[in-house]
Amino acid sequence: MRHVRSGLRPHQLGSEAFENPMFSRREAKSLRAALLSLALFTSATAQGLAQATPQEGPSVGGSRTERSQAKQKALLGDVLSASTTQPELMQILRNLTYGDVYAIGNLDDRTRELVTLVVLTTNQTLPQIKAHTHAALNVGVPPIEIREALYQVGAFIGFPKVINALEVVDEVLASRGVALPLEPKATVADHERFEKGRAIQQPIYGGRMRENLRDLPGSLPDDVSRLVTESFGDFYTREGLDIRTRELMIFCALATLGGTDRQLASHAEGNLKVGNSIETMASAMVQALPHVGFPRVLNALYAIKDVKVGAN
Repeated sequence: MRHVRSGLRPHQLGSEAFENPMFSRREAKSLRAALLSLALFTSATAQGLAQATPQEGPSVGGSRTERSQAKQKALLGDVLSASTTQPELMQILRNLTYGDVYAIGNLDDRTRELVTLVVLTTNQTLPQIKAHTHAALNVGVPPIEIREALYQVGAFIGFPKVINALEVVDEVLASRGVALPLEPKATVADHERFEKGRAIQQPIYGGRMRENLRDLPGSLPDDVSRLVTESFGDFYTREGLDIRTRELMIFCALATLGGTDRQLASHAEGNLKVGNSIETMASAMVQALPHVGFPRVLNALYAIKDVKVGAN
């Protein structure tokens, strides 16, 4: 597994930040491009908000607008209608989302839509979940994968958020003739949850959870670490979504939550261990940008840049 040099500060974004020989040129190029793209987005968006007028319409984007419209058609079946009250902002947002973001990184559209649905679920922006559930189905995401992606992040963002999102998802599935409930994908019995969960957790994260909690009183270190391990048994053992995608969805949810720097560092390492690349993680963060905002996306990119695989 390749390593990324740790200890760099956010302002160290020049080429020296990516010179570690364990960090491949392609990965360095991808992460540098992601950071540069975010900086350019900030400048372009501010300029667009300052200069756009209702009369300008599609001319703001040029070929970028054409790219945006083509992607909207591919995902949603048609170009979204113009806002009657906020046409300038919606034009900027759609060009950013469909003209820029979808053209950056190594993710296919199916993974992009899963990332988007997890981010929207974490933020509880339920109206947008409806549109992006349609988009996910349109680009070939199986309903089971949508469900499993949202199930996977429940223990991280809180289960009520997932329940709220799944109500919207189920409405879309029913409207498209999908029989509900979807088929079960659990693979372990209740009494197997701990052992099966530990078999997955240990190679990725080791015993650090119990060690980090050792100063809690009484049986709490054991009780809390057991609950975490059993959560691995509940969700990582399910069929319908591979472990790489499950870890990537968790990283996206943590980045969206904010205030999760410690967990981001741990799950960036976990993503590398299950086979996701630096480029894949960075691409997922760029995909989340329109829904999460620059500060949290940049914080996640810094965590990716500083990740290193160490001993458990």
